[in-house]
Amino acid sequence: AIHQNSTRRDGPMIAVHCAALSPTLLESELFGHVKGAFTDARQDKAGRFALANGGTLFLDEIGDVPLEMQVKLLRVLQEKIFERIGNHVPLRCNVRIIAATHRNLDDSIVRGTFREDLFYRLNVFPIELPSLRSRIEDLPQLLGDFVAHCHSEGRGRLQFSSAALKALEEYAWPGNVRELANLVERLSILAPDRVITVEDLPYKYRPAGWQPGVETLDVATLALDELLAQPLDAADPVPVRGRTANLPWTESSGGTLAQLPPDGLDLKEHMFNIERALIRQALDRAGGTVAQAARLLNLRRTTLVEKLRKFDLGLPEEATEL
Repeated sequence: AIHQNSTRRDGPMIAVHCAALSPTLLESELFGHVKGAFTDARQDKAGRFALANGGTLFLDEIGDVPLEMQVKLLRVLQEKIFERIGNHVPLRCNVRIIAATHRNLDDSIVRGTFREDLFYRLNVFPIELPSLRSRIEDLPQLLGDFVAHCHSEGRGRLQFSSAALKALEEYAWPGNVRELANLVERLSILAPDRVITVEDLPYKYRPAGWQPGVETLDVATLALDELLAQPLDAADPVPVRGRTANLPWTESSGGTLAQLPPDGLDLKEHMFNIERALIRQALDRAGGTVAQAARLLNLRRTTLVEKLRKFDLGLPEEATEL
């Protein structure tokens, strides 16, 4: 974004992952070499500084660059000249440097692993990105972005129940945003075109002490207009961004199940009866086919089989094979 919105947008944008290369290879990648400079130098090679001339050079994981390379980087930044390995002819460059690191460079300076003068030469305009766990309010927006990205690559569309979103908001996210992106991609493969519930999440993302049970299908707010425009099943809509679905147990449907009797009720028994009745209806509509009934209820087939045992509804012949 910095490159594309700058006066250098017509120039090249070159990236180097500094931690992935040994000191010798990193020097060759950055500055280039001439034929015969070392054993495997079979031909001349232009370095990234030369390739990025007139544009932007992104140095990722700058905090992992060895001290001997830091000296050479400092010279380029200060004098805007460099030399290829095996050739002492100075070459000029006009490059904007963007550097990133996951390390605390102030601590690295104290430990003596990062040069203080290089730090202040790089630290002209610092941008600090907080970790996901410290800006958890961004989770719905990020989920929407990753869902849209997966859908654009041909994977299934996802929505998340409020309970699932709450579980993700309570997770510590040690892998940061990359971990979130990987989770969305995994779910888009394993549970495409569905509302993701807590039960769909891998175990480590579920709340402590969570037990399988009744989970409402209200869909969490996602900043993704496409999901609003194209519900998962137009014939059987689910709630999106606070809109009430036409489900039989919602108050807006006018049904009696959502009415609290004057003398109260046994909520656990009431929910038991509701779930049992809906499972029976799904089986009837599916002609006794467990897989089809599971799709109607947005459940995994194995989960529905467990519930059939729980509610003593009997197992159709095709389910006993499990």
